[in-house]
Amino acid sequence: MADPTDSTDPTTADSSDTNSNDGSDGQPRDPTLRRPDGGAVVENDRDAELDRGPFQQWVSDSISHPERVYRAMFYVAAIFFLFTTLFPFYWLLMVALTPEGQLQDIVFTPNGFNPGAFVEVFQVIPFHIYMFNSFVIALASTIVVLVIASLAGYAFGRLEFPGRTPLMLLVLVISFFPPAAFFIPLNDLFNTSFAILRPITGDGTLYNTPFALVTPLSAIFMPLAIFILTTFYSQIPDGLEDAARVEGTTRLGALFRVIIPLSAPGVATAGVLTFIAVYNEFFFSFLMTDGQPENWAPILDGILAYQGQYQVLYNLMAAASILGVIPVAILVVIAQEKIVSGLTAGALKE
Repeated sequence: MADPTDSTDPTTADSSDTNSNDGSDGQPRDPTLRRPDGGAVVENDRDAELDRGPFQQWVSDSISHPERVYRAMFYVAAIFFLFTTLFPFYWLLMVALTPEGQLQDIVFTPNGFNPGAFVEVFQVIPFHIYMFNSFVIALASTIVVLVIASLAGYAFGRLEFPGRTPLMLLVLVISFFPPAAFFIPLNDLFNTSFAILRPITGDGTLYNTPFALVTPLSAIFMPLAIFILTTFYSQIPDGLEDAARVEGTTRLGALFRVIIPLSAPGVATAGVLTFIAVYNEFFFSFLMTDGQPENWAPILDGILAYQGQYQVLYNLMAAASILGVIPVAILVVIAQEKIVSGLTAGALKE
């Protein structure tokens, strides 16, 4: 006989016991139910988390929080880039600071301390003249490239004329030719004596003169600058140029007063890339000069000058390499915003 004071409803108790064994859809869950692969069937999120392996859990967390994956990928890429980019300079610094004769014991710190190597590089050879030669040649080539490429970029980007596309493709195809293919005819030309050049060069040849370097290097790096500037000049609205021409400006005046200032990131990108490429160029520089500083030999000839017949001054070569990079590093730091905006904006068509 049931106790009249007991408020528990047997029907409710039985129902609650039944629900505790039910699945999420109100049906009783079979504890023996298995998946085809032998695993147990999970009925809720908690069971699913317990059933996941470490890799599956990581994938699930990555999908739920993608910003963590992006941040981790950025850190990995940044560390890899810094290591591959900065470690060679770090090693050069270690070699430069290590005294001569103790280079074989370098691990990750210099074996000794000899900062005087950065002064000695200018005492053994006139290394500053080599740096000046490279700077002048790179600067002159950059000016020639920007002037001619600006005119060509204006024609390709803003003018309509027959054969424009095939001519542009021809310019780009020429840029893929190896520089060595031009050396033999250029070397023969630059070593030929011309009477008209004798008042300037003395013997009438261009060998051992800056013209023998500026001319081929400007031609080699011209197509890239034309392509960059064509992309930028074509994005300038026609109304701005038309307004300048209504005020009496010629096409050439509109180019230098309107188009080029509005395309400053593209001009800076083309100029910096050309300067760096010419500054680091070695093939034509090595073959068009005799390696002497007074004959416009570039900086790489100066670095190789520390290599003698019986001895190689590796610490001075490392110190000279670091000093040679400084002008380019300063240029990149100054123009980095223009370079980044130029490389990114040049890919967009507005």
